[in-house]
Amino acid sequence: MVGDRTKKLKVAENSEDVDGELVVTVEKLQEIQDELEKINDEASDKVLEIEQKYNEIRKPVYDKRNEIIKSIPDFWLNAFLSHPTLGELLNEEDQKIFKYLSSLEVEDNKDVKSGYTITLNFNPNPYFEDSKLSKTFTFLEEGTTKITATPIRWKEGKGIPNGVNHEKKGNKRAPTDVSFLSWFCDCEQKDDMEDIHYEVAELIKDDLWSNPLIYFNNEEPDEEDADDEADDEVIEVPFFLEKIQEKDEDDSDDDDQEDDEGEDEEGN
Repeated sequence: MVGDRTKKLKVAENSEDVDGELVVTVEKLQEIQDELEKINDEASDKVLEIEQKYNEIRKPVYDKRNEIIKSIPDFWLNAFLSHPTLGELLNEEDQKIFKYLSSLEVEDNKDVKSGYTITLNFNPNPYFEDSKLSKTFTFLEEGTTKITATPIRWKEGKGIPNGVNHEKKGNKRAPTDVSFLSWFCDCEQKDDMEDIHYEVAELIKDDLWSNPLIYFNNEEPDEEDADDEADDEVIEVPFFLEKIQEKDEDDSDDDDQEDDEGEDEEGN
């Protein structure tokens, strides 16, 4: 390993200043550390094998769970809305469409370390032709991630514009122009928005999908209690919403500056 040779070279370079016996001892210690690294790599491979095995065991149980969920009206809509972070992404149009969401599926690739796919299954609806929308994250060897998503085939006169204000009355959510479906069908990894893809996907995969019943059963506080607590409560805005807000503010500042320059020119 290159890293190991570098460490040994550093010891050799300073060997004139240290005891020769110490150099030998450090090299033996490095050999032991290399052996531990090898064992750790083998352990990681075994963990992945076990994870793949239990993914196959869990699959029919997830399918059984989805069949039961289909009989509960607006299950996934309510589960998403009750999630403290994912709920922020559903604007009013998303919520109308999510009433037709029949099931959510998260499936790891056969080689679990290579990625996963999130799939939304919809009943026939007046918004788009698709019955299934998928977003896939593929982890490449060079450390990058390839993202692919199903483009939505909107019906005539339908479609969600990028950015719909969904501030709700009586709700503590921060007003932000976002859309879940816009995120879901977006594959571009913009410099200032790159982490949004992974943060949202990981929340769905590791949190909501693992036990959606927690969020479906979540009861919001009474309006009176919410009003009493609103004055003292500090609202924490999720990371990806902060990034979106910062981008919107920057764009707004640029527009204001252009307007001011235009007014100055007219005044002169």
